[in-house]
Amino acid sequence: MRAEENKPVIRYRIEPVDPHGHWFEVSCQLPDPDPAGQTFSLPAWIPGSYMIRDFARHVLDVRAHGAGRALALRKLDKQTWRCEPCDGILSLSYRVYAWDLSVRGAYLDQTRGFFNGTSVFVAFHGREQMPCEVDILAPEGAGFERWRVATSLSPQACDEAGFGRYGARDYAELIDHPVEMSDFTEIVFDVEGVPHRLVIAGRHQADTGRLQQDVARICRHHLRFFGEPLPIERYLFQVLAVGEGYGGLEHCNSTSLICRRDHLPHRGQSASDEGYREFLALCSHEYFHLWNVKRIRPERLLSPDLSREVHTELLWWFEGVTSYYDELALLRCGLIEAEAYLDMLAQTLTRVYRGQGRFHQSLAESSFDAWTKFYKQDENAPNAIVSYYSKGALVALALDLSLREHSGDTRSLDDVLRYLWQHYGVTGTGVPEKGLAAIIRQATDVDVDDFLAQAVHGVDDLPLAELLRDVGVEMRLRAATGQDDKGGSTRGRPPAAALGARWRDHPQGVELTHVLGGMAAQQAGLAAGDVIIAWNGLRATGKSLETALACSRAGESVVVHAFRRDELMCFDVALQEPPQDTCELRLMDELEETALRRRRAWLGA
Repeated sequence: MRAEENKPVIRYRIEPVDPHGHWFEVSCQLPDPDPAGQTFSLPAWIPGSYMIRDFARHVLDVRAHGAGRALALRKLDKQTWRCEPCDGILSLSYRVYAWDLSVRGAYLDQTRGFFNGTSVFVAFHGREQMPCEVDILAPEGAGFERWRVATSLSPQACDEAGFGRYGARDYAELIDHPVEMSDFTEIVFDVEGVPHRLVIAGRHQADTGRLQQDVARICRHHLRFFGEPLPIERYLFQVLAVGEGYGGLEHCNSTSLICRRDHLPHRGQSASDEGYREFLALCSHEYFHLWNVKRIRPERLLSPDLSREVHTELLWWFEGVTSYYDELALLRCGLIEAEAYLDMLAQTLTRVYRGQGRFHQSLAESSFDAWTKFYKQDENAPNAIVSYYSKGALVALALDLSLREHSGDTRSLDDVLRYLWQHYGVTGTGVPEKGLAAIIRQATDVDVDDFLAQAVHGVDDLPLAELLRDVGVEMRLRAATGQDDKGGSTRGRPPAAALGARWRDHPQGVELTHVLGGMAAQQAGLAAGDVIIAWNGLRATGKSLETALACSRAGESVVVHAFRRDELMCFDVALQEPPQDTCELRLMDELEETALRRRRAWLGA
């Protein structure tokens, strides 16, 4: 977009002035500032990631000028400043330290630059609705000649590499378009005439042809699901390939993703490869957010206050329902087979069943407390909280199957999402906190009040085994075969005894990362952070610990020596039966025609 002629515009300028020191320099000009003194601030959090991140802690050397002189600034709180009154244009300048290798903040070195507007652009209070322009400058010096810009901001006057001026309708739009600058790989395709780009920063050897084909198929499937036309003029996938990492953050016209480079497809690789499936599901998840989160939104997050927490009990719907459809879409659009989908679903079930926190925290509470619990998990998290992503996906599954059953397979969760899109997404109306039951009833003619009361506000397990059996899928719980067993198809034999803890290798032995409530380790007095150095008098390693458990029996007592901080302690541990908390799902072979028809309708492959 281009600002209207003679209409006041806030002008920003950002330059990667010191890639080796990780510094962006930002300046901005505000016409007609508040005559009583202009207040401005940086957001404390970024939409889609519900934790206070205090981006202002990375800001340095804030200076203000106006009418040819320096202006006094006073800091009001951790992220807010006030400038003395001035005539004419108010000019600000400051530096931003950028060393956050995530999808949420800002990053800069000699290999790439990246930023979200929430990390670098201040908001002028009372002027948030003014149109904005931003000049994105290239770094100077040798080694940056091949750098280009990838952003979904509307270009106004850019060079071939994408450096130059971009526009936004207001501050909210300005901060909803992350910017990647580097020598990235670029893939282009269109979805019903709408241009899409996928750029990959970081070292990789991805089969770009395969990636283009598969991601385009996912996008077209989601468009068919919600119905044409696409509510965007362009879309951008920003991908950072790293050795270890995973995550994504949705935006109105783009998404930022981090993945392991070995999860990108190589030549000859199929989508059935577990790592590549994980990456495709991530792309699917964030693209589904184009509708469900960015346009179908909770009422409380329509215009959120970015200076403080904004609580809602509906995150389970917006993230959990999206998590349900992100993997199901891979099956429905033909990228994976039904067996592979059921393995992915079994892993979601396993993640939920391995945590005792599901008996202590409801989905509504998990959503409300995301700010202080889900995003600030500690060693006790499995015992105290439940993920609104994972359990939310299971509630979506149970709701989908229940709607199909109670409507004679004439209605489903698909209908609810399409109803929400037409009545809330298209109109820009927020979903009320207590309105989901009524919305589902209007979309399907099915009463779900009791279901939501139990599934969302209660802590009992869902009747998923029965619901799945009715559509020809058998669910079985078994013991894990080892620490790397995430659920799904059986891999090896389970150990004969369980310690009731999770661990990782440590230079001195084995460090306990989580001690599970009511299990053998906790009952013996072991705690998270303890480093086991000996097991029955023999040096402990991760491998030797798994071998010892495989050879032991439930009820057997072992002597464990461990360091807690710098103190050597001794524990007598009575081993227990391995918990049946790992899920397997399989297609049932002999089915009545009704069950077979229902399974085909649900999976939609």
